[in-house]
Amino acid sequence: MKAFASLAAALLMGTAAVAQTNWDMATPYPDSEFHTRNIQQFAQDVSEATGGDLNITVHSGASLFKHPEIKRSVQNQFVPMGEVLMANLFNEDPIFGADNIPFIATTYDEAKALWDAQRPLVEEKLAEDGIRLLYAVPWPGQGFYTNKELTSGSDLEGMRFRTYNATTARMAELMNASPTTIEAVEIPQAFSTGIVDAMVTSGATGVNTKAWDFTDEFYDLQAWMPKNMIIVNEAAFSGLPEEQQQAILDAAAAAETRGWEMSEEVAQSSVATLGENMTVRPVPEALVSALEEVGQTMAQEWAESVGEEAQAILDAVN
Repeated sequence: MKAFASLAAALLMGTAAVAQTNWDMATPYPDSEFHTRNIQQFAQDVSEATGGDLNITVHSGASLFKHPEIKRSVQNQFVPMGEVLMANLFNEDPIFGADNIPFIATTYDEAKALWDAQRPLVEEKLAEDGIRLLYAVPWPGQGFYTNKELTSGSDLEGMRFRTYNATTARMAELMNASPTTIEAVEIPQAFSTGIVDAMVTSGATGVNTKAWDFTDEFYDLQAWMPKNMIIVNEAAFSGLPEEQQQAILDAAAAAETRGWEMSEEVAQSSVATLGENMTVRPVPEALVSALEEVGQTMAQEWAESVGEEAQAILDAVN
């Protein structure tokens, strides 16, 4: 009987071990970033909803894969889940770059309307690569950080401008600046070594990188609100029990709602923090006019590259 009891216990433990699934998730952003904090809560929600049967370990700060590698790593099942800046996939399909066109969506309501129109097309494109979209959350509106005062668009000419994807590189070209690709974690070093002398990014990134240590001026343009998306390999997702799949979907829906609220809160607090540590200047009309022209050119180029589907997305915010 003792032998039988021991065998039964061993079988039960083996079954429990098989039932428990441990997933890794790759994100390029540090733990302090609100996107990462939101993901950590998402992972905790999934674990609690599944009674610990599905555990997601979040690897932050590009510690598992570099940002450009994450989407393909999820696609090829090197890692089940990951976080990617959506516009970084613009070269794969321009539909991913809708939220990176300057001055198309400059408020959270406009950004949400754009996302509602863009989302089905993004889901369709990802599905072609065996990837499921779980949720997406915007960054606060993008602004300029420089080491000199800007009065017009001509002040940007010749600047070594930090960019982070093809769309921001195109914007820099249209401003007659010199685009230089730098990941967020490398920004301080890039400025301190003279690789770049201006950048466009959110107030949140400016606070997390302590932009006042290497730049002097911030212009809160609210130019656009690029989104990060959380993706999962479809085969890995489909291989889970239905109740675990539903737990992920429920946690993702909650994370999207929570993330948009966090983004708006961070937008307000980060500009206030920047103002305490560096000069936050009003945006000159001449600079706005120049950038609006850039935005119109980029919107036209984007619409031509996408085709008839583009107009529905642009109409959503007009």
